[in-house]
Amino acid sequence: MSNKMDRPLVTVDGRTLMDRPLEPPNFVVDTLISQGLHILAGSPKVGKSWLALWLAVTVAKGEPVWGMSVKQGTTLYLCLEDSVLRIQNRLFEITEDAPDSVHFCTECAPIGQGLEEQVEGFLVAHPDTVLVLVDTLQMVRPVHDATYANDYRDLSVLKRLADKHGIAILLIHHLRKETADDVFNRISGTTAISGAVDSSFTLVEDRRGSGKAKLSCIGRDIEYRELSLERNVENVWEMVADSRTQPELLGDRITYLVSELMRDRTKFIGTPTELSEKIDPVGMERISPKKVSRLILQNLDALSKIGISGMVRRSNGKRLIELRRAESDDAQGVPVVAPVDPVGALCGDLREIAGHGE
Repeated sequence: MSNKMDRPLVTVDGRTLMDRPLEPPNFVVDTLISQGLHILAGSPKVGKSWLALWLAVTVAKGEPVWGMSVKQGTTLYLCLEDSVLRIQNRLFEITEDAPDSVHFCTECAPIGQGLEEQVEGFLVAHPDTVLVLVDTLQMVRPVHDATYANDYRDLSVLKRLADKHGIAILLIHHLRKETADDVFNRISGTTAISGAVDSSFTLVEDRRGSGKAKLSCIGRDIEYRELSLERNVENVWEMVADSRTQPELLGDRITYLVSELMRDRTKFIGTPTELSEKIDPVGMERISPKKVSRLILQNLDALSKIGISGMVRRSNGKRLIELRRAESDDAQGVPVVAPVDPVGALCGDLREIAGHGE
């Protein structure tokens, strides 16, 4: 019986990979919380649990989070430091009516001692689940020393669980008291905690008891941003400012810029540098030549909906981006990405990837 040590490496070359249409990450809260593992850390009594409860209810109801659309579905809030009575009282403060698609649990097993099986059992019973919140991470960790290896192992278990089922898991955690130039360095535990998650969020009050705080956000699938929040009389955190200077989604923005470029032409063929200079001549959009190819490949579906087809190909060793308006006669039958000969050595997902590119 063969094992991983017996198998040859399955590879894909860089050219093929960069010519493949990119699958955009799936978001539970658009541009903020993607499917995967995330951590929300804050000082004690800052209002993390109020925020977690509001997120659980809001996503379950399908309502926007600070103006960002959500993927509506069942949510599970493991409120392990609260009682049912406290959650009931808080629900009456933050909402007029909680849906039956948000579920609460005040007890569960630790990581590696039954938690994964309990969550998977819930997912079987509620296959439309999109978000699980764990309040707090410390309450589900087994008793062992807080070493880098232990931190990484515990969070890797939850990361695999989130990825396996295509859900978002948000862990509520603590910040250390000491200050740091980088607020993410204040997340309690070793650096393995930040390294194992897809996104980190820190909630820091302007001053203790002010009801005003900054939510700093960083992650693999999101842009760095800072949200200025203020807690209202119902204990709901409202957004008052967003550091993102461009309010539109970057995907929406590239679609708009390309549509403007193609308004008076039927086709464009040029290098990423040439396209970047055409749509962002003075650099205001911060769409570099390196970024423009990725954005085009990520938004082929959106472009096709406005009648523009696109592909990335190579000619004389140069990467070229080709855009055509559908109404042009020569646009019919244009493939999304130029096909290549199959690569027999690849298998699984990589075999599929190898079906695109040069």
